[in-house]
Amino acid sequence: MAAALRHRGPDAEGFWLDADAAVALCHRRLSIIDLSPLGAQPMRSASGRFTITFNGEIYNFRRLRTELEGCGARFRGASDTEVLLAAIEEWGLTRALERSRGMFAFGLWDAAERTLWLARDRFGEKPLYYGQMGQAFAFASELKALRAHSLWRGEIDRDALALLLRHQYIPSPRSIFKGIHKLTPGCLLEVRAQHGGWRLAERRYFEPTPITVSERSSAPQEEELIGQVSAALAESVRLQMVADVPVGAFLSGGIDSSLVVAEMQRASSQPVRTFSIGFSEAEFDETPYARAVAAHLGTHHTELILTPREALEVIPGLASIYDEPFADSSQIPTTLVSRLARSKVTVSLSGDGGDELFGGYLRYLEVGERWRRLQSPSGLCKRVLAHTVTSLPAGLLSPFVPSLHIAAGGRSRSVQRIKERAYSWSARSFPDLYDAMTSGWHPADRFVIGASRGSAGAQAPHAPRALAGADPLAHMMYEDTRRYLPDDILVKVDRAAMAVSLETRVPLLDVEVARAAWRIPTAMHMRDGRGKWVLRHLLERHLPRSLFERPKSGFAMPVATWLRAELRGWAESLLDPTRLQREGYFRVPQIERRWREHLRGIEDWSGHLWTVLMFEAWLEDFGRRAAAAPAAASRVPHLSGAPPTLSLTG
Repeated sequence: MAAALRHRGPDAEGFWLDADAAVALCHRRLSIIDLSPLGAQPMRSASGRFTITFNGEIYNFRRLRTELEGCGARFRGASDTEVLLAAIEEWGLTRALERSRGMFAFGLWDAAERTLWLARDRFGEKPLYYGQMGQAFAFASELKALRAHSLWRGEIDRDALALLLRHQYIPSPRSIFKGIHKLTPGCLLEVRAQHGGWRLAERRYFEPTPITVSERSSAPQEEELIGQVSAALAESVRLQMVADVPVGAFLSGGIDSSLVVAEMQRASSQPVRTFSIGFSEAEFDETPYARAVAAHLGTHHTELILTPREALEVIPGLASIYDEPFADSSQIPTTLVSRLARSKVTVSLSGDGGDELFGGYLRYLEVGERWRRLQSPSGLCKRVLAHTVTSLPAGLLSPFVPSLHIAAGGRSRSVQRIKERAYSWSARSFPDLYDAMTSGWHPADRFVIGASRGSAGAQAPHAPRALAGADPLAHMMYEDTRRYLPDDILVKVDRAAMAVSLETRVPLLDVEVARAAWRIPTAMHMRDGRGKWVLRHLLERHLPRSLFERPKSGFAMPVATWLRAELRGWAESLLDPTRLQREGYFRVPQIERRWREHLRGIEDWSGHLWTVLMFEAWLEDFGRRAAAAPAAASRVPHLSGAPPTLSLTG
């Protein structure tokens, strides 16, 4: 199990075993703070009560250490792990986490209570999977470690597969395998052996609440709110630059990464190392923007311009890197920029989180406008038409497609595209509308054989009381912070970076930055038809507006074109109807129809098809690895007493 995660921790490995308690902890180490053996894990607390295997960083550990020393604590080494253990002993687990600013996933064995605790950071920067396998309970940073266990019996969860088609990722707490879960960000899981099995109790220690408190009569003034964000971000960047290894940053030239790099350079006496990936296809190349920002800030900039062939060479390895089916195509450039950065540094800061905390996604404007239209008198007519379109079979609609062009935006559309667009017009609530407009295959459970009806429907959370009466933008930011950020954006960055043993840090997701962002009225986020007004205002202190004011693009990839050209042979092999029928996961005619329409240029189904392709590539990789896996039973130590708890983090 430990060997399966060597890429996450190539510097050392450690094991701790309590045979009487039937507990084994493993750790793979990527040395960042305190490179000496005193930072090795698994690590025991000073009293011997707690043993931890910890993945991540506690950025304010030095401040906590000073306070703990005032309480009488004594330290052997200089690691943040030792400080976290002392904090748990002094303040208790929940209070220690509430006072920690960091990213982490860990397992903590409490010998006094014979209890295993699992914990994950507030926003889900670090992954943690867990589940019961036979009589064993196990957890790990990635599925590939659990699959190395001798009791592994993985069965694909078809409801999770339907969610993958819907969202391009599998939302927490589900995973692609039945019985294996992701720990929800901001949560603790208590695990106790009970009657030959396990009692699990999950509870939150942190709840994201992107709602304005500044609309009250005592609201801070605009400049005060901006100042709070500025101060929190400056401190977050300064704390996250602390490491005993080289540190750099990803730089796309966009607002978020440029602001992070500007704060880094302001805090550094030396040029900060920055990294960008570009493409020879000019319409997808952002390196000129990043280059201009780097030149203005005076960073030590490295960029790499790739041909389509070089970019495509990454695709065969994506299934192994992401470990679970994942279909955000910007995983390709993220993987490439991580490789580039790792050639020079061990830690890289990124600008992720700005869109969710500061209202930056273009879709926020589009969905808000759609909702306003649905509230108009004509909205009722559109709902009636949409309900008719979504309820009728495609075959009955085909003769009437020309009369539906206006509803589809004034251009010719296939029946399947019209039906998908109609789901958003039939939404009865704003959460339903946002879910429909951010979904892929719809309704996804009808495309997956054996999926439960409604299994891929809106995963509406129990919204915090503070959101009652909030405007649509606050709801969208909350939903994205709760689901899209941890299960797509942070997964994309973590897996790509850790595949090459690169630690990524996200200053905008520091808890104090988030709290400052959540004090801002939503009207202040959106101005002049653009989001992230506060971050734009802050960035203008460092850069001329001309260097960052341009249409938002992100890591766009020409997947639609590639599928009709360079990737066509690869795609046709994975989408072969005979193969799909034999596997028995998908209703093949619908996939065949969309593939033909895409090849003929009738519709751009690249996003939908990429999701199916990523699952098929993952399934192929999973089957190949399962066939090659050696028997592991002889390598598992015998543990007496209670059913064994086997756990691991990388």
